[in-house]
Amino acid sequence: MKDLGSYRKSYEKSELLETNIPEDPINLFNRWFHEVEDFGGVDEVNAMTVSTIGLDGFPKSRVVLLKKFNEEGFIFYTNYNSEKGKAILNNPNICLSFFWHSMERQIIIKGIAEKTPENISDNYFASRPVGSQLGAIVSNQSEVIPDRRYLEDKLKKLENDFEGENEIPRPNFWGGFLIKPIEVEFWQGRPNRLHDRIRYKLSENTCWNVDRLSP
Repeated sequence: MKDLGSYRKSYEKSELLETNIPEDPINLFNRWFHEVEDFGGVDEVNAMTVSTIGLDGFPKSRVVLLKKFNEEGFIFYTNYNSEKGKAILNNPNICLSFFWHSMERQIIIKGIAEKTPENISDNYFASRPVGSQLGAIVSNQSEVIPDRRYLEDKLKKLENDFEGENEIPRPNFWGGFLIKPIEVEFWQGRPNRLHDRIRYKLSENTCWNVDRLSP
């Protein structure tokens, strides 16, 4: 067994203080997102971990790409019939997390997921490259398949079927989820493991309560 006890890093790049945060967590998320995008040296700043409770009762996490965020929440797209999609439709309580190591920052979002309206999913699907559109149709996501050739053959047939078509319709099993946040925690690495943790928690009157958590 490899001993990782000596792996240590001192976090010293920034701080997160109550005197410099907005009342709404979406505004702070927006600020951090663009700071990482502009200065963080991260290839895919919108990459996030989505954690769900599966139909088998076990939690499962996987990395997906955030495609939109606003005052309502956070949107990503997937196959509704996938393991992830079925888990969310069965239990919409999910967690999103971002870890931007170059800026020593993490954000953890608890939220309630719901399907985006069909026109939102249609518009995003239409904006995707043709190859991505066809890939979404070809893949029965999470299902067991015999081999790679099986996918490639399906794709080739679909390319022939849609050859010359100006528009590829979105399949009804594919679309977006909007995650409406109820709790957002911002973590900023600090020296000596005395990290800054600021938590926004939605109250019953839909106001955000802000607390500092011990690291």
